[in-house]
Amino acid sequence: MKKHFLAFATVILVICLSVQSSQAQLKRFSIGPFVEAGFPTGNFGDTHNTGYGIGLGADLKLIAGFTAVASVSYFHFGGKTVDSNRDGNSYGYPDANVIPIRLGLKYKLVSILYVKVEGGTAQFLGKFNNGTGGLIAPGIGIRLLGLDVEAKYEAWFHNNTNGFFGLKAGYNF
Repeated sequence: MKKHFLAFATVILVICLSVQSSQAQLKRFSIGPFVEAGFPTGNFGDTHNTGYGIGLGADLKLIAGFTAVASVSYFHFGGKTVDSNRDGNSYGYPDANVIPIRLGLKYKLVSILYVKVEGGTAQFLGKFNNGTGGLIAPGIGIRLLGLDVEAKYEAWFHNNTNGFFGLKAGYNF
């Protein structure tokens, strides 16, 4: 898992450094890294701890306050160890390692405040829900210059629903 995380972080860093020089020419387009924290809800909260992620997002300004957004990230939720009431033994849930790929629209309400909705796919890695599922992620955020902070709810659908409240902070070049 650490190898995947380091490789993903390296790719994001290289992409950010390579596109930074071209940003002076494209004012309608921005790209940048972000970090996320996810706080599981419902059954997902019973089986998994707080999750952390890292990713890369891009914005393309459209018309009338609308912006097309896209992002890819790597998310890790550690599995909990639960004691069984029946036999006194404890058992653990596998870690959730997920690569969400999101596309969506953002609408600027006022100068720095926006609402956003994203949809896409979630690639589950390892023993937790191995395979691909869908996702939906509505949110609200503030963007001041290049700094972007967002609060959201994200739900992943594959065999069952795994949802969490999230906080995301990033910088767009």
